[in-house]
Amino acid sequence: MTLTLYGIPNCDTVKKARTWLDQRGVAFAFHDYKKAGIDRPRLEQWVAAHGWQTVLNRAGTTFRALPDADKADLDAVRAVDLMLAQPSMIKRPVLDLGDRTLVGFKPDLYAAAFA
Repeated sequence: MTLTLYGIPNCDTVKKARTWLDQRGVAFAFHDYKKAGIDRPRLEQWVAAHGWQTVLNRAGTTFRALPDADKADLDAVRAVDLMLAQPSMIKRPVLDLGDRTLVGFKPDLYAAAFA
């Protein structure tokens, strides 16, 4: 099975994850969700597994630029709607290992996943 790394190519964290995988010879497909989008069922799976608070990148400029009304009273449904409308609000990267996903990049978590 080919792993899939979801993200945006110019994101520094995505670049670090890609480099980490490449240096270890881990084959993966890259899905640029800014160009190719993301489907609701997949995004809902990530939210169910990790919580919308983890999957929604509230530290990014796209989220911070939203009107206050759009940021108020968030829940899973509203967060998914925001991320579908603007995929750059999805925390990056998301690594799909087949049986689970990793959100964000932490070398120790990636090392444990491939141990």
